[in-house]
This record gives sequence, C-alpha cells and structure tokens, in this order.
Amino acid sequence: MEVDIWQFLALIQYELLLFAGVFFLIGALDDLAVDLAWLWLKLTGRARTARINRKELQIRPLSEPVAVFIPAWQEADVIRDTVRHLLSVWPQHGLMVYIGVYRNDPETLDAAMRAAEGDARLRLVIHDRDGPTTKADCLNRLYEAMSVDERRSMVRFSAVLFHDAEDMVDPAGLGLLDEAIGEGADLAQLPVEPLPQASRDWLGSHYCEEFAEAHGKAMVVRNAVGAALPSAGVGCAMARRALEQLAGKSGEGVPFDPVSLTEDYELGLAIAAQGGRSRFVRARGEDGELVATRAYFPSTLSEIVRQKTRWVHGISLQGWDRSGWIGGIAETWMRARDRRGPLTALLLALAYLLLILSLIVSIAGSFGASSSVVIPPIMLGLVIANLCFLGWRIGWRFLFTARNYGIAEGVFAVIRLPMTNIIAIMAGRRAIFAYLRTFFSRRVVWDKTAHSRHPAKPSYGQSHAVSTTSAYRLHGSPTQLKGSAEARQ
Repeated sequence: MEVDIWQFLALIQYELLLFAGVFFLIGALDDLAVDLAWLWLKLTGRARTARINRKELQIRPLSEPVAVFIPAWQEADVIRDTVRHLLSVWPQHGLMVYIGVYRNDPETLDAAMRAAEGDARLRLVIHDRDGPTTKADCLNRLYEAMSVDERRSMVRFSAVLFHDAEDMVDPAGLGLLDEAIGEGADLAQLPVEPLPQASRDWLGSHYCEEFAEAHGKAMVVRNAVGAALPSAGVGCAMARRALEQLAGKSGEGVPFDPVSLTEDYELGLAIAAQGGRSRFVRARGEDGELVATRAYFPSTLSEIVRQKTRWVHGISLQGWDRSGWIGGIAETWMRARDRRGPLTALLLALAYLLLILSLIVSIAGSFGASSSVVIPPIMLGLVIANLCFLGWRIGWRFLFTARNYGIAEGVFAVIRLPMTNIIAIMAGRRAIFAYLRTFFSRRVVWDKTAHSRHPAKPSYGQSHAVSTTSAYRLHGSPTQLKGSAEARQ
C-alpha cells in the first residue's frame, strides 16, 4: 500500500511539473519577446527618454485651459496635501481642479476645503448620492460639473487630467501633458513611480519594481507596436474632444460606465477603439529625475491583496467581457498579457505545490520509503530552460529597479520575489470569486484602498524614503514656486 501511495505522489509530481513547466515556458517566451523588442527600440534610438527643463515646463503658460479630475471617497488624511501640493507646483492660471466628494463624507469635504486656501482654481463637486458608488460614477459627476461650467463661462477646456487623492504630481507633468495633447494626442500617459517605504512597510515597496518594469519597458514597447495604451488613471491626460466622443457613445451623456472596476484601463482601450492616438510620455529633468506621478502605495498584506484583486478582476476578467478581443496581432498580444493574471496565479500556486510535493518525495526517498524518480531528458530540458529564464527575469527586475531607486532597492526587489508571487496567488483567487459573485447581481461598489500617508506631508517624510527636503528639491517649495510664477506672468 505504501508503494502505491508514493507512486501516486510521484505521478502527480510528474504531471504538475509538465503542466507548470510548459505554461511557465510560454510565459517566459512572451516576456522575452517584450525584452528583445525593448532592446531593439533602445539600440535603434526609438526608446530614447527625452531630457527637459523641469523648471521651465513648470511655469510655462498652458496652450489652452485644462481641467484636473480627482475623485475622492474617505480621503481626509491625504486630500489636503495632494491639493495644496498640486496648486503650488502647477501655478498656471488656465488650470481648474475638480474634486469629487460625497455628501456623506464630510471629513474629506472639510479637508479639501481647507486645502484650497482661497485659490479660485479649485472646484468642489458634491455627489448627489451617498458614497461609495464607484470611481467611474464619481468621475462622471465631475464630467457633468465641468460641462456645466463650460456652458456658463463659454470657455472650453482642451484636456482633462486624471489623478487620485493620494498623488504627488510632478512639477513638469502638467506642461508635458499639455504639450502632448497640443501636438495631437488624444490620450497621454506619464509614468507612475511608487515610492519605496521604510522597513516596517517593506512589503509596500514591491510596487516599485513592478512599475519600474511596466512603465520603463512594457509600456514603451506597447506604444511602439501601436497597441492601445491602458491609462494608469493617474498622470494621464485626455483630449476634451475625445472625452466628449466617448460620452456621446454611452447613451447617458457621460464617458465612463459606472459599473466598471477599472475605468482607467478601459479608457485607453476605448480611445484606440474610436481611432484615437495615444502616447506614452517619458522624460527626465536636468537633474536626471523621471517626470512621473509619485505616491505611497498600500503596505499591509490585506490592503495590497485588495487592490490587486480589483486590478485582476477588472482587467483580466471583467475586461475580457467588456472589451473583448479586437484589433490586430499586436493588440491581441497585449490584451492577452493584460489578462493572464488568473492563469499566472494558478501556475504559481501549482509551482509552490510542486515544490512542497518534491520535498516530501525527496525526504521519503532518503529514508527508503520510495524509489528515486527518473526525469526524462525532455522534462529535464524543460526545467533547465525555465530556470534560465527565471535568472533572466531576475536580472531584468534588478536592473530596472536599480536604475530608478538604486542598487539596494534592486537587491530588495529580488528578495521580495517569493512574497510578490504569494500576493499574486491570493489576489488571483479573490478576483475569481469576486467575478463569480457578479453573476448573482451583487452591486458594484468602490472597493478602494485606504490612504493615510502623503510624500509632501512633512511629518511623514522625515522618517521615510522621500524626505521633505528631497521632495522640495524635486518639486519645489510653495513659496519659491509662487514667486517664479508671478515673475513669469
């Protein structure tokens, strides 16, 4: 009987190894294709990062009026810092900031009002429904408020920028996006740069390596091959004409579907579907710093899994239903990459199961309870190939992370790999169950993550990776910026 059990376990081990090995190899070849495409773009000069004068762009007058949308639900801890920083580093008179709050969230409303400090460029929009609804629904309310303002003032905005309540905008961001829209882009996206966090929030820093690769390589390749650019929902600008075109197609006169969980991702696909032009804008200032939107991402396991569950659910599962598979080879390739989250979670879970099972069989073999397993040459080749690709993948992750955050953070990115895999497994499982619940008509709500820290908050910055001094070095102090803007105007 014991022999049968061990033979059965060995058979399971073999089948798991074959299944996981084949699909891991397919995923590795997919990633390799992106790597090689990026290398080709770099060698041919088509992936060059522009160099700009951050201070000059910061105070350059806008070509036409621009609106900024910031939806907020229970963001009293960060909204004030976000708004004060944004209004101070973007001094242009043609800017109008719309903040969407809910009537049953007085704390956020009060914090946003205190942030304005008499600045007429801030417009608070109170939703006529109790929150939370969805982020898309809140954005629709802001769109309606902007449209009313346009009719009353007879002044039309040329573009709408999207930001979250916890963002720290880059001083040159507004100027770069205004320039891109002025040159004919219907959608322009800046990189997102998560900020590394202190040792007690070490897990939250794993977003650094993920975005370093995604916005340093994958989005560059995506832009080059002509596939739709998914908006990150922050540091993103959309031409007013394109937004109006989306609103006209909806039947409700608003551009976003209120039941969408990832309206930002769908926005980029919708722009491409209506023939619009998208552009990923990468540039560095004279100091070498990337022009990007920065923020502290969730740092606790529960908050991280919640956020990534929403991403996997909205992009991989709901996105398949809502956006389908349209476009040519490049578009299909990129959408397949977007939607591989649940399969990746399954393969990672099987890989860890295989590791545990192999350990059990190996220990049993050392005590003579089972005979040694002979691995066929083709299977051995599969294992070696995957190990080589794993080393290749680790090397790329280290290089991209180290380029943005330094060698130490690059090393941490490698050390965190097992934990990021576990997070992917947990988020994938939750996303599948959340998707299945939608078939029972469960109401979609804003399943947002909590934010309590902001890079521009002095009381927080001193003990974390981005100090107040370094934030001002990159983003400027409010007093200095106000003086520069007044002198320029």
